[in-house]
Amino acid sequence: MSTTFSSLRLHVSGIVQGVGFRPFVHRLAQRHGLSGWIRNTSADVEIAAEGNAEALHSFIADLRAHAPPIARIDRITAEAASLSGFDGFAIADSDTTGALRQLVAPDVGICAACERELFDPANRRYLYPFITCTDCGPRYSVIDAMPYDRERTSMRAFTQCEQCAREYHDPADRRYHSETNSCAACGPTLRCLDARGTAMTSGDPIATAVKLIQAGQVVAIRGIGGFHLAVDATNESAVSRLRGRKRRDGKPLAVMVRTVEDARLLASVSEDEARWLAAPERPIVILREHETTRVAPSVSVGLGTIGVILAYSPLHLLLLEAARRPLVMTSGNPSGERLASTLSEAMSSLCDIADAYLTHDREIVARVDDSVLRVGSAAPIIMRRGRGFAPVPVALPIATPLPLIAVGPHLKNTLTLAIDDTAFMSPHIGDLETIETEESWHVVHQSMKRLFDVTPRVAVHDLHPAYLSTRIAARLPVERILSVQHHHAHVAAVAAENGITAPVIGVAFDGTGYGEDGHIWGAEILVADLATFRRAAHLRYLPLAGGDRAARSPWRSVFGYEQLAGGTRLLSDESVESIPRDAIELVRRQLASALYTPLASSMGRLFDAAAAILGVCLESRFEGEAAMRLESLAGTRPGRVRGFATEAEADGRGSLVMDPLPLLVALADAARHGEDRAQLAADFHSSIADGTARLAATIAEREAIRRVVLSGGVFQNARLVTELAGRLERSSLEVLLPRRLPANDGAISYGQAVVAAARLDAGV
Repeated sequence: MSTTFSSLRLHVSGIVQGVGFRPFVHRLAQRHGLSGWIRNTSADVEIAAEGNAEALHSFIADLRAHAPPIARIDRITAEAASLSGFDGFAIADSDTTGALRQLVAPDVGICAACERELFDPANRRYLYPFITCTDCGPRYSVIDAMPYDRERTSMRAFTQCEQCAREYHDPADRRYHSETNSCAACGPTLRCLDARGTAMTSGDPIATAVKLIQAGQVVAIRGIGGFHLAVDATNESAVSRLRGRKRRDGKPLAVMVRTVEDARLLASVSEDEARWLAAPERPIVILREHETTRVAPSVSVGLGTIGVILAYSPLHLLLLEAARRPLVMTSGNPSGERLASTLSEAMSSLCDIADAYLTHDREIVARVDDSVLRVGSAAPIIMRRGRGFAPVPVALPIATPLPLIAVGPHLKNTLTLAIDDTAFMSPHIGDLETIETEESWHVVHQSMKRLFDVTPRVAVHDLHPAYLSTRIAARLPVERILSVQHHHAHVAAVAAENGITAPVIGVAFDGTGYGEDGHIWGAEILVADLATFRRAAHLRYLPLAGGDRAARSPWRSVFGYEQLAGGTRLLSDESVESIPRDAIELVRRQLASALYTPLASSMGRLFDAAAAILGVCLESRFEGEAAMRLESLAGTRPGRVRGFATEAEADGRGSLVMDPLPLLVALADAARHGEDRAQLAADFHSSIADGTARLAATIAEREAIRRVVLSGGVFQNARLVTELAGRLERSSLEVLLPRRLPANDGAISYGQAVVAAARLDAGV
């Protein structure tokens, strides 16, 4: 080995704080015989390293190759420095000066080493519910500001005991500079409280909570990013009671288990699904439920699927170990309201739901809900981006000249702060339909501005003039406000996530988006780049009696299609008889007068109509229920194509129109003649995929574009994605799907930021 000595100053950017990066570098430097120091800064991690030139080269290579599991290195810059003759290698105090734009690590699940210690009677942290190390535990939910040091987290309230401090300062220890390090002698503590908030002093708090759960009671449990509501998942009366109190009629409930093997007792688990269940992000994974599953029927009513999550905190592991059964773990909030994060919030908002509270005294700085995904054949389908994924930033392929805030959509709201070529997207906030959720939006906004040191000069909102998010944008202290059409944001989000700036064919299928013509859009094929778009095709407009009410009553969409079909009956007599007569008369009057009857080109409402025609769902108890039931009914059986009709738009704007009436009439006729409903549901999916693929291929050929983007909430349907992507690829088209962001409106704020950045860059 060469004996030439060198000195380098390195800057490492990415997710390199709060992930055990400094201890890792310390050990790596010692292994390579280097001296110097490492410190956190407000923008990155800085390293001074001196030693053998070849050793320095190997050290830099190993930085990338062997970084901690939850670290993400985006860039390493190195410059030569003068030799300083350092004595050994040290972790230096953080530098808090300069721009505060360090990436923040998300909260991740407990690591295997901590789990072993948790259940080791010989370990001093045996059964300690807040065990953590540099490789696992809370991050985003406890951080007040960067750089990531204990005094800037909610752990500053807990002074390390002598033993913990010794671990913290020992380079050979796994908890070296673990900012959340603690033990039973010095860390957070648990309490179990009754419904009035009085401490239940009899025994261990976990044992007390488990005893209540086993007795069928509802316990609110304060976790990492907020409260869960927990009941025994095998107790039908307990699950039904939770549903009634939470006002959650029909929407599936997530079930928590300890291991992948436990998950397999409830559902079919593929290799990919197993990997996601056990991944550091620990999302809720939607699985195909066993017919003989152990859980209560009310957990997931008739959908054939179940959302399963592995225990991701030591507290969860201890609860499951004591309970010896799967537990429902659903968000700690009344339906439609924000997630409770403090005990006072929980006792206020959950007082009519919870029988008891299992809580702790570590402050939750940022509330964050569980992420939800399902595994598709083409890509994972993220349905909610929360804990484990947020606030990991997403790149902007076109940098924004001005810092901006994209306020997001009305439903499934997130917000995005963008500066230069980086977009910081918030975790899932919720539907902007209550004062509490609007307050949460502002709390998240201020927290992210502080955390990432972004002061927006531009605000971006949806084109819809009546959305609360639009009004929020108008009140922000910015220099300029831009609007972005909903489906353009959908398409731009997927293109940008995949690093594409060139024009694409964008297939945007969802329920509702305000169109440039003032009608409701929701089944659009766009020719788009990041700054501009043109509508190339859409679904035939449907008169939607009652507007938004049709999303809750799929039969209303059918009545609109019956009007388009000249009065042809599409609903069965049995279905019509089950609908209140006065409701039918009201809808008929609305259709006849066009009063409260907007026009909609909505794929979501088309799925609703098909579900109603096949008798699958006439009234939806939660968003997307009709489409979910239709997909579940279709299963994996091969579908037959009963095609769309396609024609040029009558107004001469150049768009093509997909007419679903022939398909719906064929389905209604086949159902009336007793054909198998499951086969007809499969036929519907295959027909939508085939018609869309043929039309997209036609437009792609005409425009000389070979990339097709699929985006919008309808593409949470794994069967539709698989069929449509396969058909497009067989036409030699490249298919772009969302991979790290949701297909639904959860990605709209990022798409808004992408479009705004591209427009600003172009001087528009």
